[in-house]
Amino acid sequence: MAKAPVVHDDLVEYGFRRTVITITAVLCALLEIVDTTIVNVALNNMRGSLGASLTDVAWVITAYAIANVIVIPMTSWLSQQFGRRNYFAASIIIFTVASFMCGNASTIWELVAFRFIQGLGGGALLVTAQTIITESYPMEKRGMAQAIYGMGVIVGPTLGPPLGGYIVDHFSWPYIFYINLPIGIVATLLTLSFVRSPKYGEKLKANQVDWIGIGLLAAFIGSLQYILEHGQQDDWFNNSRICTLAVISFLGLFFFIWRELNYKYPIVNLGVLKDSNLRVGVVMSFIMGFGLYGTTFIVPIYTQSILGWTATDAGLLLVPSSITVAFMMPMIGKLIQRGVPQTYLVALGFLSFFIFTYWMHDIMTPDTGSEHMFWPLIVRGLGLGLLFVPITTLSLSGLKGKSIGEGAAFTGMMRQLGGSFGIAIITTFIARFGQEHRVNLIAHLDQTRVAVQDRLHTLQGGFISKGFSPEIALRKAYKVMDFGITKQSTVLSYMDIFLYLGLLFLFCIPFILLVKKGKKKVAMNEAMH
Repeated sequence: MAKAPVVHDDLVEYGFRRTVITITAVLCALLEIVDTTIVNVALNNMRGSLGASLTDVAWVITAYAIANVIVIPMTSWLSQQFGRRNYFAASIIIFTVASFMCGNASTIWELVAFRFIQGLGGGALLVTAQTIITESYPMEKRGMAQAIYGMGVIVGPTLGPPLGGYIVDHFSWPYIFYINLPIGIVATLLTLSFVRSPKYGEKLKANQVDWIGIGLLAAFIGSLQYILEHGQQDDWFNNSRICTLAVISFLGLFFFIWRELNYKYPIVNLGVLKDSNLRVGVVMSFIMGFGLYGTTFIVPIYTQSILGWTATDAGLLLVPSSITVAFMMPMIGKLIQRGVPQTYLVALGFLSFFIFTYWMHDIMTPDTGSEHMFWPLIVRGLGLGLLFVPITTLSLSGLKGKSIGEGAAFTGMMRQLGGSFGIAIITTFIARFGQEHRVNLIAHLDQTRVAVQDRLHTLQGGFISKGFSPEIALRKAYKVMDFGITKQSTVLSYMDIFLYLGLLFLFCIPFILLVKKGKKKVAMNEAMH
């Protein structure tokens, strides 16, 4: 995506310099990926200290992801315009300064604004780090370079939740952003000292840049995201602002597609979507992002708000799943190289994800233990391992040359977008399903029933024994029952979410099996974009 038009062998490094460049690039990629997941386990703490609702605090994640999606298509031009080393260093600085500002935020919307800026810097880190590592190794060793980068990409999501949990439990949530500062400063100094820029051909002038296309893309994604986030609380299309933004989003998409098809220097080359495998792969990447980021969001929220776990325990719960993904990646790579059809692997991945979600739906209660969730999360890891590389290689199997990079940009962008949509839709439906279940549960609480009266009298007796008067004790008994109903209705809404996520993945299986088999193999280093 951020590769130079011409790859020069003089960028190949050896010995100490290559080691330093590799460590720097992997560190930066880790920074970006860890920050995607590290905030998940701190959301409850942020809600408390900033006085935010669950819907508002979800923007801390989605603002970062949206900024990533907007900047990823632009990295190629920005690297070309400013030189890769300068652009990479500037991205690290933006990311690091924004991290400091996130830690100092005093309101939820301040935090969201700085997370967006952090995402603009972070989006470039992932793409440019991969390019730097690839071009620092000679052609015959680029498989190893991608393996090093790939393991960094896998370790990031694993480190995020437990690291975030430990910091939140032992310090406070701003420190999940402050830990980026020393790493960012060191990475900036190493980048300026060791990373070299390729000699580019002709630079695009500022007036040749597709600023209108960038604006239309931002208008389309931003408006759509607002609709998804606030539709539930603003009563959807009965609200004039939602209706206005829906029109802006639709027009933004329509004119963005028209602009990119007609402009001489498009920021996104839509022509590559003529390839049918890429079209299917883009949709599958979106659904994979939906499931990946959606479940990474919902599991910590469930364990902390319903089960009362600490942030560290909530984070550590996801570690076995992430280790399983890391274990699966090299095995899947070997299977693809041996000619196993990617469609079969992807179908198996979707089936594994369905088993995970249905299993979670079955075991969810207000007091589920970690031992009940261990194996379902292992199955989740198997599913993600079977989806990640096969979907990307399948998407690119019909593309050649420059189109491979452009296709990889699409799958990466859609994976991020899927995550943003997933989180937004899940928060909306948790609220909606929770309300429905609460109404249904209350309808079954008939005060004339003996079981209900016994429960009330037991609770009232407990409060009377602690010295409360009968009237106050009865009011407190009603409050305890009300809390129990709310908790149970929330658990039922989580169960619904897992069931519908599972059905979404199940419906994908017949479609993926209809995809044409790629005529040529795609190198693993191309697939890892």
